[in-house]
Amino acid sequence: MSQIISVRNLSKSYGSHQVLSNVSFDFEGGQIIGLLGPNGSGKTSLIKILTGLINDYSGEVLIDGNKPGKVSKSLVAFLPEKTYLASWMTSDDAVNYIADFYDDFDKAKAMHMMDVFQLPHKQKVKTMSKGMQEKLQLLLVMCRNAKLYILDEPMGGVDPAARDFILETILKNRPEGSTILMSTHLIQDVEEIFDSILMIGRGSLLMKDTVANITKSGKTINDIFKEVFSVDWNF
Repeated sequence: MSQIISVRNLSKSYGSHQVLSNVSFDFEGGQIIGLLGPNGSGKTSLIKILTGLINDYSGEVLIDGNKPGKVSKSLVAFLPEKTYLASWMTSDDAVNYIADFYDDFDKAKAMHMMDVFQLPHKQKVKTMSKGMQEKLQLLLVMCRNAKLYILDEPMGGVDPAARDFILETILKNRPEGSTILMSTHLIQDVEEIFDSILMIGRGSLLMKDTVANITKSGKTINDIFKEVFSVDWNF
């Protein structure tokens, strides 16, 4: 299978502060990839580069063979960590808004999922809880027929009881052959769905491997994460 993500010698700085330093990796399509690292590790900058939100970097980044831009954005469905919907929007407004932007968006499916998620169609975003907002944004992302889904902390605002439901939603609504890159701090809750792991710390690539290889010793991904970052991050 062809490479869905290819990164070569990627570096990014904000003034004198370097957030990514000579990072290189590839991933073939069809996987669920865990992007792991503590706060300040460079995950957010990497995600913004992959999604075309940051363009001033050095190195090469390709999404399914395309540089981040108009073509790659049509292939990628992105769930940011923070709410991006206007406060005045209702759930129905949000669905109509995304449907106008993306030809691959399944509006009928979105309306059905809204009922499954028990999201009121006419409730405004500003009156929703953080968990409700995250469910709405997840719905909008997973109702696209994308090639690559980039999810930034998709369960950060939901209670533990809802996390299994969120994971099930992601897995059930993922098109066959698509790829998911998921950034998360809730490693123990989601590690069982990962095929591969990309671990970065202080802007450097620390680990990139399949879960099968990483866990041969019998340790969990969460165990290995704690070992990697135990010295500098006091886990």
